[in-house]
Amino acid sequence: MFSDLTAFDQRLMLALNGSDSLYMDGVMRLFTGTWIWMPLAFVALIVLLKNNSLRQFLLLALMIAATVYICDRVTSGFIKPWVGRLRPCQDPALLDQIDIVGGARSGQFGFVSSHAANSFGIFMFLALLIRNSGFTVTMLVWALVNCFSRIYLGLHYPGDVLCGALFGMLVGGLMYVLYRLLNNRMRHSPQKITDFYTSSGYLRDDIISIRVTVYLTYLFIALYAYVYINRVLL
Repeated sequence: MFSDLTAFDQRLMLALNGSDSLYMDGVMRLFTGTWIWMPLAFVALIVLLKNNSLRQFLLLALMIAATVYICDRVTSGFIKPWVGRLRPCQDPALLDQIDIVGGARSGQFGFVSSHAANSFGIFMFLALLIRNSGFTVTMLVWALVNCFSRIYLGLHYPGDVLCGALFGMLVGGLMYVLYRLLNNRMRHSPQKITDFYTSSGYLRDDIISIRVTVYLTYLFIALYAYVYINRVLL
């Protein structure tokens, strides 16, 4: 049964990996990067600071950092070397079948995906914290495309990103529970809930600013991907 799942995972990866479009190659390479999402991180931190006391903000920043750290260290420092599953781009049996976009490579092992764990860890924590349907959908799409980009680039199997996403959601959920426990000890009185606030007390306009930042980053990626095409063609 395990061999059947592995074979299916490989077939699915080959179906989703790469394309004949240099433009999509550029989009996926940009999307999977870290620096491109720095404005989103900055805006999100400003929103958290604006809608919380300083002590709460520091606790939130600590919990988010812990979520990313745990997701990254457990996946990269323990699970990957323990399982020892080669990345598609590192597997000699698949090198002549996959599209390694732009020559992108990473470490030797790929199970589970740290990108997927980090993305879904952040998504789960913030979705539980903000509790706004529009925000949740926006961040879920962001996390899903981030996961897909790893398959597209030939860096992970679908099973790598699926298990990474599940692990990330578990960590994000546990960190949120820990945050609630610590926050309750601060005896914080939540802001008055009106039509201007989410059910968790965040200004809806501030949450919209995070969503707009995501959409503007999408637009920037869509436009800047043409630079990638020119570099390849030149």
